[in-house]
Amino acid sequence: MKKLYLILFLLSCPVALFSQQVYITEWKSEADKKVYISDWKSDADMLVYVTDWKSDAKPNSGMWYFTKWKSDADWKIYFTNWKSEADLVIKFTTWKSEAGWTDKGKKNFNITD
Repeated sequence: MKKLYLILFLLSCPVALFSQQVYITEWKSEADKKVYISDWKSDADMLVYVTDWKSDAKPNSGMWYFTKWKSDADWKIYFTNWKSEADLVIKFTTWKSEAGWTDKGKKNFNITD
């Protein structure tokens, strides 16, 4: 339930994701990647810090800037409820310094694959 509230909050705010701008889509078929939100750091491929400033977001840094407009986005993502369905597992963090890849093998992860 808390994941649903987080997603609704993110959709209602012009908040942020990566040096790429990200748009959250409601349709799996429209998404570039499916993302699962984990409750555990040890489960995550990446720790994500959501920033209010587009300029804070850097490539592969875990600093995300969510855009309100699909046309502005570099990535379209779909939040899935199933870890087994996800291309990327993330955990949101409240600390900017924690943001980044936890799975170094996925650091060169190509979001457009």
